[in-house]
Amino acid sequence: MAQFTPNEILQKYADAYAAAICGILVILGWVCLHFNWIGFAILILSAAYVIGGYESTKEGLTTLWQEKELDVDLLMIVAALGAASLGLWRREYHLIIDGAVLILIFAISGALESFAMQRTERNIRSLMAVTPDTARVIHNGEEQNILITQLQVGDVVLVKPGEMIPTDGIILEGATTVNQAPITGESIPVDKTIGDEVFAGTLNGNGVLQLQVHQPPESSLIQRVIRLVEQAQTQAPPSQQFVERFERGYAKVIVFLALILATLPPFILGWNWETTIYRMLIFLVVASPCALMASIMPTLLSGIACGARKGILFKNGAQLEKIGRVRAIAFDKTGTLTMGQLEVVNIIPAAQHSVDQVLELAAAIESGSEHPIGEAIIQAAQKANLSWQSATHIQAKTGQGIVGEVAGARVTVGKSTTNICSPELKEVSNILETAGKTVVWVSLAEEIVGIIAVADTVKSEAATAIASLKKQGIEATAMLTGDNQRTAQSVAQILNLDGVHAQLLPEDKLAVIRNLQQKYQNVAMVGDGINDAPALAAATVGVAMGVTGTDVALESADIILMSDNLAKLSQAIQLGRRANRIIKQNITFALSFICLLLLANLVGSINLPLGVIGHEGSTLLVTLNGLRLLK
Repeated sequence: MAQFTPNEILQKYADAYAAAICGILVILGWVCLHFNWIGFAILILSAAYVIGGYESTKEGLTTLWQEKELDVDLLMIVAALGAASLGLWRREYHLIIDGAVLILIFAISGALESFAMQRTERNIRSLMAVTPDTARVIHNGEEQNILITQLQVGDVVLVKPGEMIPTDGIILEGATTVNQAPITGESIPVDKTIGDEVFAGTLNGNGVLQLQVHQPPESSLIQRVIRLVEQAQTQAPPSQQFVERFERGYAKVIVFLALILATLPPFILGWNWETTIYRMLIFLVVASPCALMASIMPTLLSGIACGARKGILFKNGAQLEKIGRVRAIAFDKTGTLTMGQLEVVNIIPAAQHSVDQVLELAAAIESGSEHPIGEAIIQAAQKANLSWQSATHIQAKTGQGIVGEVAGARVTVGKSTTNICSPELKEVSNILETAGKTVVWVSLAEEIVGIIAVADTVKSEAATAIASLKKQGIEATAMLTGDNQRTAQSVAQILNLDGVHAQLLPEDKLAVIRNLQQKYQNVAMVGDGINDAPALAAATVGVAMGVTGTDVALESADIILMSDNLAKLSQAIQLGRRANRIIKQNITFALSFICLLLLANLVGSINLPLGVIGHEGSTLLVTLNGLRLLK
């Protein structure tokens, strides 16, 4: 776990500390006013203005100076200072409290935004931890450990059984199986031999490999994933850009109208200057966008709390809003739609042999294997309460399977290497493979005893979850996987998915997400692996599995399903749609009420206390409406 110095902690959470201190000072100032300690109240509230409004003032002035644009931050400061000035001028000190509350609301909003943006750095640190820091290089016949960053094209790297492969490379010597699930999402380890490429961050099986580095370490697949995640998360989504444009436009209109209200009424309406300034300051207070801001954050925070109770973790409020607008959803296969673990699904014995005999012979040979297929066979035999004789002379043959002797007879478990096979069994094998299952043949003394089919089984709730999403109006569902086309197509047919994209690398998944966004705009990606990280980060909403998800997937995603239950996705979308409806209601009410107060101020039918009551009342009402999502 990363350690931080006190100064680093202060810098990291500066916005949160400022908002907390501002809130405490506002409460103390209110207490002082209650006891009529005016001097103390003014001193304390002045500190609240400075501490809580510093960042907003700096951002507002920076935007004004560098971009020649007005934004809501600057408008808030002007409104707050106007309320404070009016309070001092007319000795209505409660108006200073109103200005302080405006500043406090924006300080809290800034703290929440700052906290949400800190995850990008954590994402990159998690990705960097996937690969080793050093590699074992063979130089002049001797082994030597060097840093990954020191590797050069042409270096020969030694990788021992069970080790993480430190860099992309081409196999010069050795053969093995490689678990590529963290990078490509393939559910079954892939056989690798001389001339094949292996990727950094994948797990070597039981073979000793010598790899030749064929590209610089910074060009490896895992490094490309890191860059893709970083780029995707730093791009501002269109909705955020729209909000920023709206805020600046709103600020310009309010400032322009305030200037008109401060200068023209004496000449047009015959007001005196005291009345004009008084009405202009009322205008600044009632036009302050607090009700607009409260239209959104309390609603989103309530939705986040409601989701947490249902096992749905929203990383920030914006994602709750976005999930309600999703029109298409892309799913990773392994670990998301499927269990991510191989199981024996079919055992077909040859004539004059039994299911138990096939499983017993296979289990005897696979007892010495650490291959996932062997583990699935052992688990199936144990579940059936079978017992088997110990095998001897066990030897793994890469790409073919495993052989050994049981009671002196040669037993082979793996690919079919004999033509002594009934056409019926061969036809069944073809059907099983067409359905996306992996078939292993069991032979005894060169005679086929039967076949065993293993597969990564579909999650029990997956089909129901997909059907529920379609009933909710989701226009398209697609699968994005590194697995082969046949296996992917089989799973897609079971789940009635609209599209299948197979044999994808992480950058390919990202390209599919981009294409879906061009067609459907708002697209969600659901995944659990490192290979899903770029797509999760680039999608409108990234959804990760909380139990099986890798650290990188959890950091890259915007929403986490804590129980890995896909049915929760439908609930998340429903919650997002409710939140969007309430936000629309609140915005409509807030804008309507602001217009009403502005009109009343123009005709002179309200004073400043009534303006403040109307302003704070509308803020309270939209806040309470947003809190309905807590139910």
